[in-house]
Amino acid sequence: MAIRVVVSGTGNMGREVLLAVCRDPDLEPVGVLEKFSSEEVLSLPDSSGLVPLGADAAALLARARPEVVVDFTNAEWAPIAARAALDVGARFISGTTGLSDEFLAELERECRQRELGAVLAANFAIGAVLMMHLAKLAGRHFDYAEIIELHHEKKADAPSGTALATARAMLSARGRPFERPPTAKETLAGTRGGALDGVGIHSVRLPGLVAHQEVILGTLGQTLTIRHDTTSRESFMPGVILAIKEVMNRQELVVGLDRLIGLD
Repeated sequence: MAIRVVVSGTGNMGREVLLAVCRDPDLEPVGVLEKFSSEEVLSLPDSSGLVPLGADAAALLARARPEVVVDFTNAEWAPIAARAALDVGARFISGTTGLSDEFLAELERECRQRELGAVLAANFAIGAVLMMHLAKLAGRHFDYAEIIELHHEKKADAPSGTALATARAMLSARGRPFERPPTAKETLAGTRGGALDGVGIHSVRLPGLVAHQEVILGTLGQTLTIRHDTTSRESFMPGVILAIKEVMNRQELVVGLDRLIGLD
């Protein structure tokens, strides 16, 4: 039996996820959540039929009866979709960043109590997950670190969730803050970017970019650069499809795609 999937969000990522779900023979799209929708049905991208479309999460999910809800929206809408999903016994997957610590704690508790799996990941590109893992390993051996993340001009948040997750993973592995050299004179405010416990973070926003990140580590007499480039949103789909299939075997919240591909 195919896994019944509802996609939450009709932005660039939501449309890409819906197309990927339509193309996988093990998955069945059964509805789309869109908080700005005034329509009741949506034509599937592969012209294979119509699915329910709605802004009322509880009503749409009760009608569609999904097993998994996949969300790529924003930090305000994702918790609404998550609570509605768990209430109908569906698993929840999200690539939305900026979620509050309070919501994360609530989701972890609810998943454990209901024995329903959920997956939250800052990045679903396998290469990006490997980049973060390598940066975590390298962070133990270098004293200085800078992250440059580059995204399209319409990205809402800065820095990216991937950059923050990378910095936190490096700091966890290192066990202490990185060194950050003081700047004697900053002639243009903000030139050195932000910092998280010594990890410098710089955000670039330009049309023509999709999602890119470079981690530069330095110590006495040497540097190491780890870079990943996403040139198409298709790169995220293998990770999303993997998460949909794997979450069916989970009864708890999983944070990070690394745990699903054996990097934990």
